Amino acid sequence: MRMKKEELFLFSKICRGAAMLLMLLACAAAILPQNGEAARREAVHRLNYFQSYETEVDGRQALRIEVGMDRDNVTYDVTTRPYLEKQLIIDLSNTEPGKLKPDYTLLAKYAKHLHIRELEARHTQIRIDCKNPVVDGSYAVHAEPADRKAKKPYRLVIDIFATGGTASSSRVAGVSGHSVVIDPGHGGSDTGAVGPTGVTEASVTLAVSKDLQSILENSGARVTMTRNKDVDVYGPNASDRQELQARVNVGEYTPGAELFVSIHCNAFSNPASHGMETYYYAGSPRGERIATLVNEELEKAGGLFNRGVKTANFYVIKHSSMPATLAELAFITNAHEEQLLSNAQYQMKLAEAIARAIGRYFSGN
Repeated sequence: MRMKKEELFLFSKICRGAAMLLMLLACAAAILPQNGEAARREAVHRLNYFQSYETEVDGRQALRIEVGMDRDNVTYDVTTRPYLEKQLIIDLSNTEPGKLKPDYTLLAKYAKHLHIRELEARHTQIRIDCKNPVVDGSYAVHAEPADRKAKKPYRLVIDIFATGGTASSSRVAGVSGHSVVIDPGHGGSDTGAVGPTGVTEASVTLAVSKDLQSILENSGARVTMTRNKDVDVYGPNASDRQELQARVNVGEYTPGAELFVSIHCNAFSNPASHGMETYYYAGSPRGERIATLVNEELEKAGGLFNRGVKTANFYVIKHSSMPATLAELAFITNAHEEQLLSNAQYQMKLAEAIARAIGRYFSGN
């Protein structure tokens, strides 16, 4: 069928209009990705500021690290690596290293180095090599707005806490070359006793034990911990006997282990109960010796009522083949003593006291 002249003209006009529309759409398609890419480039955070210094955060000594950037609202993830327990990892999304150096040396008593790497386009990672294992409560990360008065940009603030006060700088005489097993009581599925404000025995014993470990190792001793984080030693759902035997086994299977020290906090239904005490297994003269020395040093350092040196059939001291003592640092169920036990500086005092007692034990002083 033939088309009339008017129909041909209209059809030609429609085709030209469609062609024009297609051309405009093609141009828009070419332009929009560029605008989107430009927007993405504009939103990239570029690092431009670094500072680290020693400070106090909520009563705890800490190394504060500040990493600044040219814009706010950065997205970041904080992770740890079970197989590299002394590393703290912070991944920054849509971020480039910018002006910052790839490596920084830090205050060694908190952390050794900080590394900045762009793992892939606009994915920057900050890795911190810490002095001690990274566990809950040993670090904190948050963002802070720009501070024009202090000439600081928007920044990520990373606090690395000392395990106590000055663990890495504390030393004691008499322990160099000796091997000690430290047993932080409870942990994992077993919190131990809980104080009036929720402080757990497991958290206190681990903190004091890690301070003690740091002091002894800094003094030349070899230290084995039955646990170095909030875990069960045997494993979840174990019986009491299995868990306690697992702690004893750590000592028994440690070549050359000479001393077993178990750290605990006391508890009682009467919140007025107070003071510290130490225990040994009856019939062990060397166990009595270390229990007595720990008792003396804790009394001097902790300033608490001394309930004495006592014998007991506690599993870990009864079944250890080496001299062993169990220290009850204070009553966590006593409001005042709970407050002391949760304080990092007080924890360090207790650790230093036990370390001095161990030094006296090995030196015969």
